[in-house]
Amino acid sequence: MILYPMEELLQDKIGSRYELVNLVAHRAREIAREETDEEPLTEKPVTMALNEARAGKLVVPDTETDSAAF
Repeated sequence: MILYPMEELLQDKIGSRYELVNLVAHRAREIAREETDEEPLTEKPVTMALNEARAGKLVVPDTETDSAAF
């Protein structure tokens, strides 16, 4: 379920809910754009993005050095 990983992500990997929502939404949009008719997605893009965040594949960009990361 999506609600429970949020607390884990906030405690361990991402500092605030705002950053988590923006990071996951950005990645979910990327995943949705990558979908093709030949290769439909097996899960919803938001679920896939949350799983990537839980696995540590998504990180909050350093705003001082990566101003255009999103």
